[in-house]
Amino acid sequence: MSEQQNERSSNGIYLIIILLLLSCLAVFAYLYSVKRKEFNNCNNENIILKSDMQGMNDMMQGYVGNMSNDLKKDFKNMLATYDKLIEKDKSKADSLNLQKAQIQTLLDKLNSNKKLSASELYKLRKENETLRGIMRSYVRQIDSLNTLNIKLTSDLDQTTTKLTETSNERDQFKKEAEEKGEKIKLGSRLQAYGFKSEALRMKLNKTTEPTEKAKNAIQFRSSFTISENSLTTPGRKSVYMQIIGPDGEVFQASPNNKFNSESGTMVFSDKKDIDYSNQAVDVTIYYDLKSETASKGNYKVKVYCDGTLIGTDNFSLK
Repeated sequence: MSEQQNERSSNGIYLIIILLLLSCLAVFAYLYSVKRKEFNNCNNENIILKSDMQGMNDMMQGYVGNMSNDLKKDFKNMLATYDKLIEKDKSKADSLNLQKAQIQTLLDKLNSNKKLSASELYKLRKENETLRGIMRSYVRQIDSLNTLNIKLTSDLDQTTTKLTETSNERDQFKKEAEEKGEKIKLGSRLQAYGFKSEALRMKLNKTTEPTEKAKNAIQFRSSFTISENSLTTPGRKSVYMQIIGPDGEVFQASPNNKFNSESGTMVFSDKKDIDYSNQAVDVTIYYDLKSETASKGNYKVKVYCDGTLIGTDNFSLK
């Protein structure tokens, strides 16, 4: 009788274990079904997002082309600026050439990949902004000419006290003072760099965007940075822009658009007044094509301030 009871007890335990295993299996099957459904939903959403992204890239194809051209031109301008910085301070040539190499790598990427997406170009634009900020810091660092001029000013003061010694010494010192004064004058001149000049067309929503087609141009725009210079007198300054067409004539909205320069009276296309505080400042000047029309060919941009030419640029229209 005892053996039968033990057998029944063992069978009951096995039955409980089997029921528990079946319950666990059912729970696992349910969890697997839920996770499988979530995975399928995520996969479907991913496919939809990829389709939407492709559609957005197709819609932005025209804008993407303009952005690519703008970036190429800006990278080339930055390379040219670095070449000038290396000429001015060869001691920093290694670090400057490293920056040039990064810019050239991005430019090669633009040139080799003809069909970059809008998101890829946006990433390149952010890298462009970062590299531009680094370039501006180098422009501020490389101020050897200004440092030289500060020393020349001190030398000039010392020289002035010795002009009474002898007539020969006086004449010699006078000559040296004039030469050094001219160098100081040159050192106080402002410089413009980082140019981006282009023509603009009107879109259907009454906003403008860059164009390379002469027949669509309604406006010209030139953006640049005026350099930091501690020797220049701060205050209100007028920045004059000349836009010279393929025929060699300056675009001029009014016959009264004239200013005085070192070369005499000159005409200008448009101007902008700025408050200069010896720090680098970004400037953009527009010129409206009212009764004039743009023609195909190469255009030159010249910028003047304090009567001197401080920078040039060019662009082309088809």
